[in-house]
Amino acid sequence: MKKILYLTIIVTAGFLAACKKSSKTPVDTLPTRINHDELNRIKDSVYLFTKEAYLWYDAIPDMATFNPHSFAASTDVGELTSEVDALSQYKINPATSKPYEYYPSDPGTAKYSFIDDGTVSGELGGTNGDYGFSVLYQEKTDLRIKYVYPGSAADKAGVKRGYQITKINSRTDIDYDNSNGPNLTYVVNAIFNSKAVNLTLRRPDNTTFDVSLNAGNYTINPVLTYKTIDLGNDKKVGYIVFNTFTVPDNAGPQLLKAFNQFTTDKITDLVVDLRYNGGGSVATAQYLDDLIVPTAKNGTEMFTEYYNDKLQNDIYPMLSKKYKIDKGDFAPANNRANFAKVGTLDISRVFFIITGSTASASELTINNLRPHMDVRYIGSTSYGKPVGFFAIDIGQFQLYVPEFETKNSAGVGGYYAGMTPGTTDYPGKIDDDDVTKDFGDTTEVLLNHAINYIKRGVYDVAGPKVQSLSKSTTMTADQKRQMTLKLDEHLFKGMVGKKNLVLKELPRK
Repeated sequence: MKKILYLTIIVTAGFLAACKKSSKTPVDTLPTRINHDELNRIKDSVYLFTKEAYLWYDAIPDMATFNPHSFAASTDVGELTSEVDALSQYKINPATSKPYEYYPSDPGTAKYSFIDDGTVSGELGGTNGDYGFSVLYQEKTDLRIKYVYPGSAADKAGVKRGYQITKINSRTDIDYDNSNGPNLTYVVNAIFNSKAVNLTLRRPDNTTFDVSLNAGNYTINPVLTYKTIDLGNDKKVGYIVFNTFTVPDNAGPQLLKAFNQFTTDKITDLVVDLRYNGGGSVATAQYLDDLIVPTAKNGTEMFTEYYNDKLQNDIYPMLSKKYKIDKGDFAPANNRANFAKVGTLDISRVFFIITGSTASASELTINNLRPHMDVRYIGSTSYGKPVGFFAIDIGQFQLYVPEFETKNSAGVGGYYAGMTPGTTDYPGKIDDDDVTKDFGDTTEVLLNHAINYIKRGVYDVAGPKVQSLSKSTTMTADQKRQMTLKLDEHLFKGMVGKKNLVLKELPRK
């Protein structure tokens, strides 16, 4: 299964949106096993907390039928993960006839829920400890760099978006096979589950070079680039690539800098590129919405979180033993956010570039704006994650299961299947990602669609197309989605909210 990044302040349990991360990480391999009886008590607690707080608790069988002690694995986290996976598969989504937590890349595992030992922290605060790049397959035989964070090991070595990877650790057999194939598994482990890697890269001019990278810490700038594109005829487009919703202290100044420039440049349209943004801080999502939303919408409802009926009716004996909770804390009226306009940019239309990597707080950001302005979608179907959770401390572990669903001011949410551009609910243009071009290149497929629409009112134009628009692909739509899910398993994605549950003080002798 996969795990979402959780940021905790002192001893608080933050509200997050669920997502997944690969279990093939150091956090999933504990050096020693804990006492058997203690682990069984933790399993019981996992069941009881889930039965109380889970959004879909009503489908979970009684404890004797479920039998928490029946799950076994080679690690403690593995056993608890198996239990959580099982708990996640009971509630069926009538729209799909599959579990709400159905994960197509690994059926039977949870799409959102997970168990963690508390070590996954830091990324949302703006610090990463990896190579600073990610990859995707443009075609089965074409593995590319999809982004590079400034200041990372990859950036310092001269790695750029769009460079083709021809060799990894002397291995040239890296073509895409399938989501569980040996080639893709090797690529994932070599790039995302290692501390050192050697790459051979091909630049756009067909020259090649070798790099040796060591994973290391660096400060994330979530705004990979921004620019104003002057289209003439009084049409100016603000374009921004926002790659992760780090906390406001990290992301806020970078976003404000970009939007202040857009305001100075008097842009008429905005393109927000969230194609690889898996989410993060809800506070930052709200801040981005406040920068985008029309001035007239200041003070109006943005979104509301809806918990299960037990929590809304203050029935939470397990939680109340551990946390300080006030009556009504889970009522919708106490979990509603309003717009608080930031800046003076005042536009009526926004284009979002999305892909299967667009998840969680990214989808929340988009959904919040739908009732208030003309929202357009370009790219491919997003991840589909309209739910969130708070971390529940159980021994040395933390349990994450969806406890609430988010809906915008029109009461619209439920995008479990993702947002698909070019459909009735999500007007725009569906097309494939184009990693052969750099961000902001106006011939890049997805940005080009937005520019065409702004200039001419249509996403495609007659006559010669840019190369990538006519480029054939050897991967089916399902293969692309499976590939995206597999290559994103290493990412910590989520919606970390501002509301916290505070642990009660333990009795002292």
